[in-house]
Amino acid sequence: MKNTTQSVNRQENFLNLEDFKSEVTIASPGRINLIGEHIDYNGGHVLPAAINKKIKLYLRKNGSDTCNIWSENYKVGFSFKLSEVVPSDQEWQNYILGVVHFIEKLKEGSVQGFDCVIKSELPMGSGLSSSAALECGLAKGLNELFKIGLTSEEIITLSRDAEHTYVGTKCGIMDQFAVTRGKKNHLILLNCQDLNYELIPSDIEPYQLVLLNSNVSHNLASSEYNTRRNECELAMETIQKKYPMYTYLVDVPEAVLEEFKEELPQKVYDRASYVIAENQRTLMAANAFGDELFDVVGKLLYQSHEGLSTLYEVSCKELDFMVDFSKQFDYVLGSRMMGGGFGGCTINIVHQDFVESYIEAISKAYKEAFQIDLSPIEVKISNGVKKKKNGKYNK
Repeated sequence: MKNTTQSVNRQENFLNLEDFKSEVTIASPGRINLIGEHIDYNGGHVLPAAINKKIKLYLRKNGSDTCNIWSENYKVGFSFKLSEVVPSDQEWQNYILGVVHFIEKLKEGSVQGFDCVIKSELPMGSGLSSSAALECGLAKGLNELFKIGLTSEEIITLSRDAEHTYVGTKCGIMDQFAVTRGKKNHLILLNCQDLNYELIPSDIEPYQLVLLNSNVSHNLASSEYNTRRNECELAMETIQKKYPMYTYLVDVPEAVLEEFKEELPQKVYDRASYVIAENQRTLMAANAFGDELFDVVGKLLYQSHEGLSTLYEVSCKELDFMVDFSKQFDYVLGSRMMGGGFGGCTINIVHQDFVESYIEAISKAYKEAFQIDLSPIEVKISNGVKKKKNGKYNK
């Protein structure tokens, strides 16, 4: 397809937020995932939550057939005509273009020309899912601006479809679901097969969740993400030839997978083995969390990271170092990489009396090992995407 989007010069701040009078303002959160990584696209259970770090979107109608987008953080923007919504060679633009395309596919003629300024509190590449925050935030904003009538379920699925088709990342449904359905002070136990979910109170006092950003990104996450998905699909196709009753990889018993150990390539077998075990860990963690058995949750986090590192192979030396370092402290119950992998954050359960000293210790060790500064990210579990009304954000 021909790229018809036109990048706007970085110095030309054509939508100045100070002067911008928005008709609709949206706050769209990032998300954490306590456990259940890389299994949403395998029909598994996940345990995410929306957080209080947001992307803010300011929108207004402009009475034309042109859409103008400006990133306040990066001082760059682009414009496109509604008659020419095709993929761009600039990845970040495709999150916007994909959402507009799929809204129009659902509700033809519903989107008109608009201006949008985007300002983010989410560090890129940290595993907090800034992509889903942007997709769902824009979908919510356009829905409010043009009174389109999209349901929450439609916002979730069209945002995922935008990432699949325009961005090219074959993600699951977890990120968009958590961003849209998040509830303050609650984790979401989500069944990714049928989108049934249960809210679990997130208070873990006297411990707290601590995110540590490795500040590395090895630029493998997108391509390797799709590779892992293809490997899981290959495992499923092979198993279904003998056992057609299994629709999702997470439902395959370990004993059944063992039958295919010689038939499947070793890496494919390892991927499937991780997926089946991680789904079980997530269900165990949800039960343990509900029973306030936080030491059990911590052990499951360590097991999760081991699987992600050795079987699923989506970790990296920096993340492995951070998780291994944490094991020497009794006041750290558990740690694992979070997100797509190859960089980003670890999520840690740390006793609240030792958070400050632990951050100081691991930051020093990490700097000595890699000459990179570690960034702690303080988050609270928050509500999903909201519009601002009368000075407050509401559904």
